[in-house]
Amino acid sequence: MPTPVFLTVDTELAWRHHATGLDAAAIVERSLDPAGVGVRHQLDRLAMHGLKACFFVDPMPALVFGLDWLKPLVATILARGQEVQLHLHPNWAGARAGDGGAAHARFEMVEYSAHEQRDLIAGAIDLLKAGGAPHPIAFRAGSYGANDTTLAALAALGFVYDSSHNGAATPWPSQIGLPADTIAPVVRAGLVELPVTLIEDAPGSLRNVQVCALSIGEIRAALDHAVAADHAAVTIVSHSFELASRAGTRANGIHARRFEALCEMLRARRHDLPTCHFADRPALRLGAADHPLAPNTLRTRWRQAEQLWSNMVEERAA
Repeated sequence: MPTPVFLTVDTELAWRHHATGLDAAAIVERSLDPAGVGVRHQLDRLAMHGLKACFFVDPMPALVFGLDWLKPLVATILARGQEVQLHLHPNWAGARAGDGGAAHARFEMVEYSAHEQRDLIAGAIDLLKAGGAPHPIAFRAGSYGANDTTLAALAALGFVYDSSHNGAATPWPSQIGLPADTIAPVVRAGLVELPVTLIEDAPGSLRNVQVCALSIGEIRAALDHAVAADHAAVTIVSHSFELASRAGTRANGIHARRFEALCEMLRARRHDLPTCHFADRPALRLGAADHPLAPNTLRTRWRQAEQLWSNMVEERAA
């Protein structure tokens, strides 16, 4: 059977740019369109390769900067045939413009009570819809910081899917009560939990399938493994700013090439690995016994060499 692929892009204003004292316009540019390899570039590549992606958009900075950055972002994503679902970094609830990040609420959803979590999610839904998005049915917590209390709040608010479980981020802040190596979709707390796909990069060490986290060889091996083992789903992560340097002032060539290679692979393997939207509500095999790709020393060493080059060369300020 084909293995559905959820290609997800966490789309947000990066707190680090706010914390360094940049003005609102610079924060938006370096978060959403850094060095020309942000959301618009990713939408172009997705369209060229005929792929579907979910943009998990965090509307919480609208509490600080208003809706003027959010409305065109949502409109652009939807106009290009991609979907918008809900992302949420709760620290923005206590933030103030121009203070260099001095004021903020607690950073992780798991630091909030059940009542507080429900209020945060309900408020974020209202903000996202005010930005022009349809009512969301899928959610990912910022930094994967969700627990079973989060899932219960989501179910009560009508969500169908969550994609916050990331075994590489357990036990903090990803605290959903599933084994760390769970990668198959599963029913939990009244909705479908769609975990982030993982590989073992060393025995006992899990790493999520993310453009900035794995080499293209590791991503290719993870996709090969998913097809060979007939996995129930694959969930891949990227970010709106991930193809640029952390400063957002230049493209990160390694990450940009990885994203392009990933798109090429998914186009070539669309019959085995069709990309889908959450709004498609694809039939999913729930509770499958899928396991992460086993470690391979050569693959890991190659990625570590790539990361060293990325950190020393690609991350230099422009």
